[in-house]
Amino acid sequence: MARYGMVIDTKKCVGCQDCVVACKTENQVPHGYSRDWLAYETIGKFPKLNMEIRTERCNHCDNPPCVYCCPTGASHISDGGIVLVEHDKCIGCKACVASCPYDARFVHPEGYVSKCTFCEHRVKEGKDPACVSVCPTHCMYFGDFDDPESEVSKLLQERKYHAIIPEAGTKPHIYYLT
Repeated sequence: MARYGMVIDTKKCVGCQDCVVACKTENQVPHGYSRDWLAYETIGKFPKLNMEIRTERCNHCDNPPCVYCCPTGASHISDGGIVLVEHDKCIGCKACVASCPYDARFVHPEGYVSKCTFCEHRVKEGKDPACVSVCPTHCMYFGDFDDPESEVSKLLQERKYHAIIPEAGTKPHIYYLT
């Protein structure tokens, strides 16, 4: 069984938003909503400042509070550790939206909660998620963390990295290379 995740090289990301557009197009995300977005963070103190540009989304956590608080079981962990929402089971109560420390969920205009799926439909076909496949700087990597020979595993062995909001205890599957 795989344990899918993403590694993003913040030294390569230029903030072009191709990943955001690809996600919206691939997953027919309604206008005004996003499953992924860009974040900008200035790190350090003047005069030694660095800006980190990173693409953010659902972190597909090992310990996902969104799954544990869902009253209907609509939010669940699928094969490969991908956190999904079954639209027909979702009642739109927003408990999962409130519990997500990454602010990665939204209520679709049709009344169910939506979020990044790592483009599971593409992954099942052996393809990368849409965001990864279009990145012009090749700063995004997707793969199996349980495979020591995968590119994502090798990158985490070779480079310094961090996750966002590690203190939440969610054990995210998104890591940012620094």
